[in-house]
Amino acid sequence: MLLLNTDRWYYRVFQSAPDLIRALLPGSAAAATAFSLDPAAPGDRLYRFEALEIKELSHRLDGVLWPRESTGCAETGSPEFPVVLLEVQMHPDSGFHHRLAAQTYRFLQRHPQVVHLEVVVITRHQRHTLGPVQPPRHLRMFLEEVRSISLEALSQQADLDPLLNLLTLPVRPESELPACCQQILASRPDLDTVVLPMLVQRFPQLSEAEIMVIVGIPREEIRHTRAVQDWLAEGRQEGRQEGRLEGEAAVTLRQLNRRCGHLTGATTAQIQALPGDKLEALADALLDFQGPADLSSWLAANA
Repeated sequence: MLLLNTDRWYYRVFQSAPDLIRALLPGSAAAATAFSLDPAAPGDRLYRFEALEIKELSHRLDGVLWPRESTGCAETGSPEFPVVLLEVQMHPDSGFHHRLAAQTYRFLQRHPQVVHLEVVVITRHQRHTLGPVQPPRHLRMFLEEVRSISLEALSQQADLDPLLNLLTLPVRPESELPACCQQILASRPDLDTVVLPMLVQRFPQLSEAEIMVIVGIPREEIRHTRAVQDWLAEGRQEGRQEGRLEGEAAVTLRQLNRRCGHLTGATTAQIQALPGDKLEALADALLDFQGPADLSSWLAANA
């Protein structure tokens, strides 16, 4: 199954409640009490979210969370309020750890004033291959300082805080989504513009009215809200796009299995996670493949 396009959704989550990052940092049990579930205090008192592009590499970081001016360490970070680099990685990618290290040090090069930095990576689970089995010593030392959050493990915690529960929506079984969404919106009704688009992606076959039933919101209450309507429309469009890409990936995989032999689960997942333009390029390139070595070379060059 093709993974949902979750990077943009997590961008919205942390844009809506950037203080949520404190619950994912070391000492999160104590930090979790610092953000409020009160809609009148929507979770941006301590941090602001920013998406930065490292122009030299043409790479856009998933997110950078900067402490607010009120913390007294807006530019440098502090042990209590560090600057946070956030990355979402939901599919296997053997080159991810190398890129993560490279972009982290490039970020520090461009922002030499930063003293206290945390790197947080959100993953679907810990079984994905994200780097070499035996990383070189310097990469290993870097990875020891990275905080990795497994959504699968997070979703299995009992009595999970509603805001943390929000992060698990892309990986929750469909049967658990109604109760989870209702719990989240009961505490933070302002997050409907984040919850609803994810439900539209998870249930592309359902109508808007049926989505409203799942989350327990009377449809007439949001019909007048333009922002919610825009999010629903965008979520529906992304759901249709995911369906189209899933079909293209299935056809490409069938052709590759005939030309290159049986593909491993990791290779299949890597191909399923390719964006549309890369899938089209692979569909053209595979016509010239002579065996699995050609596929491996193409993936290494285009991942």
